[in-house]
Amino acid sequence: MVNINNFGIIGGDKRQLYCARSIADDGYGVYLYGFDKCDNTLGIEYMELDAILKQCDAFIMPLPVSKDGKTLNAPFSSETIKIDSNFFTRFDGKPLFVGIKNVIPYSYENIYDYGSREEFAVENAVPTSEGAIEYAMREYEGTINSSRCLVAGYGRIGRILSQMLKGLGADVTVSARKLKDLAFIRSCGMKAVMTSDLGKGYDLIFNTIPEMIFDAHTLAHTACGAIVTDLASLPGGVDFEAAERLNIKAIRALSLPGRVAPRTSGIIIKNAVYNIIKEENL
Repeated sequence: MVNINNFGIIGGDKRQLYCARSIADDGYGVYLYGFDKCDNTLGIEYMELDAILKQCDAFIMPLPVSKDGKTLNAPFSSETIKIDSNFFTRFDGKPLFVGIKNVIPYSYENIYDYGSREEFAVENAVPTSEGAIEYAMREYEGTINSSRCLVAGYGRIGRILSQMLKGLGADVTVSARKLKDLAFIRSCGMKAVMTSDLGKGYDLIFNTIPEMIFDAHTLAHTACGAIVTDLASLPGGVDFEAAERLNIKAIRALSLPGRVAPRTSGIIIKNAVYNIIKEENL
């Protein structure tokens, strides 16, 4: 990276800390801001914002960069960091790498969204799938082996999760909307069903589709006696009020990579940022 010697990591959770540590291990200068409440910053130096803005050539921000469009996603910061037009002018046109930039209502010319990259999404499907299985093992009183599992959706997460469940000996059914996906599912030794024609008789259900798939009617028909885990991004695909009314155990499992595998997730962020820098010749 010709023009970047020092990175500033501003806000975020443990994923950003491990991202910082991995970048430092590559020989770059790395400095933190927004982690003053964190007991262990993995040996990375903490700086005040004014100092970090002067010291660094590029900045990496959280995933998502903001949860409300007004403040930085910084759970380890003792202060609320507002992200407004004045906030962005302080970066003086230097590269900013953020997760989900469309939540920011302000424009900045030199901003890059690592969270929108395909390789980032594919690699994150692994810790997401492992986290989903961990949640299921914690809540389910049986074993994954021999359990009857339904994975709704055959996208990135659905493909990896279904294979992991099959590898653990589960009886796996996967739903999809395209005939070619149904053929792939069957060719992998799993049962296939159209998403519009879900059956019943499952112990564990994992939804990966970011649409309201499991409404009250579908829950009543498909999920009685099952544990439902919703992995889809908000607003999700499960009617949680209906699940409670029907006495169905339903879990909203968001941001699993950051919860269950922050080290791996931090390295995935770093790699995506490096790819952007290479492609954009920054």
